[in-house]
Amino acid sequence: MDPMFWPSETNSFRRFTPESLAAIEERIANKKKKQVKVKGKNKGQGVEEDKLTPQLDLKICKTLPSLYGDIPAELVGEALEDFDPYYNDHKTFMVINKKRTIYRFTATPALFIFGPFNPVRKTAIKILTHS
Repeated sequence: MDPMFWPSETNSFRRFTPESLAAIEERIANKKKKQVKVKGKNKGQGVEEDKLTPQLDLKICKTLPSLYGDIPAELVGEALEDFDPYYNDHKTFMVINKKRTIYRFTATPALFIFGPFNPVRKTAIKILTHS
């Protein structure tokens, strides 16, 4: 089966790091460049694009499905890269608590001050997601 649809336990849970955020920003920039090129080529033509939709089993406040495996104890309550392909080019990260409940947060600065890696914001997220 395609690994995109059946994730393995080894690559499912990765910490959200500044490198992850830079990769997301790069994907967003590449997507915008691609859209500009497509619009320039197909000005008068109606081009239908395959749109991704969020996976229903990875929605906010739902329990993480068992096919993703057990979350390591050191990653509980920590910012993780989002493994839903829909959010591949969105500035978001996910946090999973002890009860395997999914929370999704934006990686843009909160209150224009607290970035996603700010200790105050990390503490607030841990308090919010604590079961």
